Order: sequence, then structure tokens, then C-alpha cells
Amino acid sequence: MNTLLNTLLSLLYPRRCPVCDGPVKPWNALVCRECEPALTYIKPPRCMKCGKHIGDTEKEYCADCAAHAHLYDSGRALFSYQSVSASIARFKYHGRREYAAFYAVCMADALGNFIRFCRADALVPVPLHESRKRRRGYNQAEVLARELSALTGIPVCGDLIGRVKKTVPMKELSVAGRQNNLKKAFKILRYDVKLDTIIIIDDIYTTGSTIDAMSRELKNAGVERIYFMTLAIGRGM
Repeated sequence: MNTLLNTLLSLLYPRRCPVCDGPVKPWNALVCRECEPALTYIKPPRCMKCGKHIGDTEKEYCADCAAHAHLYDSGRALFSYQSVSASIARFKYHGRREYAAFYAVCMADALGNFIRFCRADALVPVPLHESRKRRRGYNQAEVLARELSALTGIPVCGDLIGRVKKTVPMKELSVAGRQNNLKKAFKILRYDVKLDTIIIIDDIYTTGSTIDAMSRELKNAGVERIYFMTLAIGRGM
């Protein structure tokens, strides 16, 4: 009965393709077959810290990570920002929560080795300020984390840390501006949860300022190893 109901709902309200945003073809897929090749996956060689693609196989770190120390242990991103920017914008700002199912499948497949290497106790989505979450209706990082949790079995801890400062959009700021913007932005909400290793989940990594700001609070609270995974990674500085 549930299968029949889901089929009828899919026909009445077809799932949207994360690439073209049209009804997915075939109707029961997560992405149009002809659209998926438009997405560019991050390939090796990668920066050993942030996971950004680096062209020089002799280098271990990208220019950003070579110039600035980060508080997290390491991370990975799925796609190049240029190939998925429009999709992420719809996912974040236009209610396309259904995209998360496709994103999570891609993460579990392409980044499965990294996920297993981390041996994380929990997935921790980057929190939104409550005013922004009310306006948007959901936290896209948490939606993604829950889809990924269903595939990996790693629980989501969405109430461990909160964003208590209403920050301005990061894309408008320089590296120094991002760091100042995030000072005292996060606060540990639960001290009764003991986690040794976590994976922070977010949509975009640019300079690492957000992950670092969270990592500072989490390490002070006793988390020993902090990794991250994002849908996309930008050029950084």
C-alpha cells in the first residue's frame, strides 16, 4: 500500500533533477541520466588537509592550507563549486530539499573510503542561526546529514552546537572578514554528549573559516578528532 501511494505521489509531484531542476527522467531516478555527467567530481591529487584538487603531484597542501593552519584534522568535498553552484543555491534557498537524497548517495559512493577512515561517532551539521532557519524553513546541512546517516548508519547530532550570533553572508567577506564575522558565533549546547570523533557536514567549503570556528568550540568541549565533508569546494583565497 505504501509503495503504491509513493508511486502515485511521485507521478503527481515528480522529483526534480538536482542538475536541470526539471522532472527527473526516468521518473523514479534521483537525477536525469543525461544531466549527471555535468557534475565535476573532485579528483586526486588532493590537498591533504582540505581535500581541494591540486594540480601539482609534488605538493601535499593547497596554497590556502600551506599558508594558514586549520583547527580541524582533514576533510573532503564532493564536487567542484562551479559545476554544482546553481544546484546548491536551489537546495539552500528555494526549497529543493529532495536534492539531498542524490547528494548523499554520491557522497556515500565517492567518499566512502574517507567516511570509513574517519570512524566517526556522529555527523554534525553546520548550524544555522534560528532566525535564518525560521525564514528558510530548514537547515540544508542537517537535511543532507540525515540522508547520509540513513546510508552510513552514523547518527546525526544536530543539537550539539548552535549558531548564537547572527552573521552576515560569508560570500560577501574577505578571509579576515570571515574570521571576524565568526568570532563567538558558535556555542556548545550539550555537555552531556561525549564524542571523540565527528564529521562536520556542510554545503560549501571556501576558506575553512566556518569549520575552524566550530572546531575551536568542539575541541574545547573535548572532541578529539574533527573531520568535515561538503558538497562543493571553492577556490579559497
